Amino acid sequence: MAVTAPADKRYKRAHLKPSRKHAGWIAKRWRVFAVALAVAAGGFAAQRALTSFAGLPVFQVRRIAVHGNRRMSKGEVDALLEGLRGESILTVNLEAWRRSVLNSPWVAEASLRRTLPSTVDVTIQERAPLGIGRINGSLYLVDERGTVIDDYGPNYADLDLPIIDGLSWIPGDTNPDQSRAALARRLMDALRVRNMSSRVSQIDVSDARNAIVLLDGDPTAIRLGNERFVERLQAYFDLAPALREQVPNIDYVDLRFDERVYVRPAGRKAAGASIAARPPVVSPQKRGRRTAQSSIG
Repeated sequence: MAVTAPADKRYKRAHLKPSRKHAGWIAKRWRVFAVALAVAAGGFAAQRALTSFAGLPVFQVRRIAVHGNRRMSKGEVDALLEGLRGESILTVNLEAWRRSVLNSPWVAEASLRRTLPSTVDVTIQERAPLGIGRINGSLYLVDERGTVIDDYGPNYADLDLPIIDGLSWIPGDTNPDQSRAALARRLMDALRVRNMSSRVSQIDVSDARNAIVLLDGDPTAIRLGNERFVERLQAYFDLAPALREQVPNIDYVDLRFDERVYVRPAGRKAAGASIAARPPVVSPQKRGRRTAQSSIG
């Protein structure tokens, strides 16, 4: 006798077709894949089109316009950018060429900008020479940070700059003597305000806390310290005639002390053989005239 077993609803029949929900998910995946493939193909085509567009002769760099150069010639700047002409202005790496321009010791900062269709504008900021550094027996142009710009020679004879002693530098060293150079810069900046800088022929900053200056036509070393440069140098101008009446040949004058000015005669080696002179006193009744009081120390 045949027995009919009830169907177990927990089991699915193998011949059942996938549901509409499952079929829709597969179709959606195919559509996403098709869109991605189309985008990739379009991007590749766009890249090829851009490459072809950038390679057109009209977009090749033909002109390099240089701005901001004073000491450097345009030819010197062009030499730093050799190979830039002919590249596509749309794809050229201007940052790499900017670093090439910065390789010049004359260039403190530089920027490059595209001007379509075929011009690259180069703007440079040159280093400003502070003085002529006498380093290891050789003369160099140095800037306010103590960076060596170039060897000093006849081509820079038009520059009216003081000789600066006391700076240290080793060829190839990228770390300039900033502390001593900063002292020389502060000194020159202060003296320019009172139109005194043109009278300075030499500066010695061997001691980073004591600037020593020599004036044109005056062999006296004037010790000014590291502050109040204008006031102290003016005191020397006021005192110099009276001092030379007592000491015709002066080795140095030390103006670093508020109350007294110390003078050492030339040829004296002992520190105790110096003359101490009081700074000039301004008369309240006659402020335009100064009187100097001095004493032998």
